[in-house]
Amino acid sequence: MAKIGVIGDAQSVLGFKAFGLDVFACNTAQEAAGKLHQIAKEGYGIIYITERFCRDLQEEMDVYVSARTPAIIPIPGVDGNFGIGISNVKKSVERAVGADILFGGDN
Repeated sequence: MAKIGVIGDAQSVLGFKAFGLDVFACNTAQEAAGKLHQIAKEGYGIIYITERFCRDLQEEMDVYVSARTPAIIPIPGVDGNFGIGISNVKKSVERAVGADILFGGDN
């Protein structure tokens, strides 16, 4: 079974330890980027990252878009939801089917 990791600020991610996930509390986006690459190399299959860090790590996360693993999944943190997760789902669907079928109109 693949390992699952969670990257984010301490307040947002410490609760995930209760579910048996590996938690990596980071203070800066640079620290989070380093941790992302490190645990990806260590074979983590799923990596959750708080949206606060996703805003600054898009280029680092794009390295893994076409890879089978890890799956990188944005999650809201204590700062709230920035809409990054739903935006990534929308982009994935557009790539898969060649059209925007999730949101009609101007979204």
